[in-house]
Amino acid sequence: MTIREQTEILELGTLSPYACTCVGNAKRSRPEPKCPYRTEFQRDRDRILHCNAFRRLKRKTQVFLSPVGDHYRTRLTHTLEVAQIARTIARALRLNEDLTEAIALGHDLGHSPFGHSGEAILDEICPYGFKHYLQSVRVVHYLEKKGQGLNLTFEVKNGIACHTNKIAATREGNIVRLSDKIAYINHDIEDATRAGILTPADLPSHLTAVLGTDKSQRITTMVASVIENGPDEIRMTKPIKAAHDALRTFLFSNVYTNPVAKAEEEKAKGLVEKLYGYFIKHPEKMPDEYKQILRRFDLHRAVCDYISGMTDGYAVDLYQQIFIPQSWGSR
Repeated sequence: MTIREQTEILELGTLSPYACTCVGNAKRSRPEPKCPYRTEFQRDRDRILHCNAFRRLKRKTQVFLSPVGDHYRTRLTHTLEVAQIARTIARALRLNEDLTEAIALGHDLGHSPFGHSGEAILDEICPYGFKHYLQSVRVVHYLEKKGQGLNLTFEVKNGIACHTNKIAATREGNIVRLSDKIAYINHDIEDATRAGILTPADLPSHLTAVLGTDKSQRITTMVASVIENGPDEIRMTKPIKAAHDALRTFLFSNVYTNPVAKAEEEKAKGLVEKLYGYFIKHPEKMPDEYKQILRRFDLHRAVCDYISGMTDGYAVDLYQQIFIPQSWGSR
């Protein structure tokens, strides 16, 4: 009996009846030989960790565009915080922690440069529209490994696709959906405080009385609420959800639309739009892997895939190379 088979038996014997075990699940679009050591969901987690799109997350905006300082969140640190929260909930509910972690680590792989500003302008100019959660699935299915994709299991891809606003097919996927919200609400408060947009006293007192006065307390309250609600339905209890939703509304009014946070947004949108138009006119300038996407799909899909995969810094540097005159001495 292999180590993987022993792990699968352990899952069946120890996880909740609500858990998604590898036995009977974990099907891939392209069948593959089994690993003797890792379950299918463990393999998915590892494939995501080692892929190019995951590494690029370290240079993609979370909320603040090009923040000065090492302690502001990037898309990568956000992803790691989501994974930590999600694993805590999954373990407490005896659900499949490996599946939960794989979904959490992959949930934002398709996010555009410049955060939701980049997403908004791509959604406007691409004929297909653009949603980062669907692009994340596209990344793992078509774009990674030079067009081969990662061949992830159905359950992981479903959890990634549903992490923003849909009910996933597994409870593990729904844990990630809630963990994403818990993570960004709380770390965005911390980043906004660091940026001088908020002070702790600005948070509505009737919400902090319910959720807690600091990040640790609020995360603990929200996580405990999900765990206490039990595995039958993955959600916060009603009082905690109401406070969470009210705090999110407060952040939209005071942080996400704040002039400090959005000072560079129009520049970022203009940059993405100009790059998009340039590569529509000059597709031969794209890297070979995106020329393959062009031949496999079409021009707009290839250009959108290329630009959405860029980091903030890569997009800025490319814009400068294409549109900003260079002195002869720098050539």
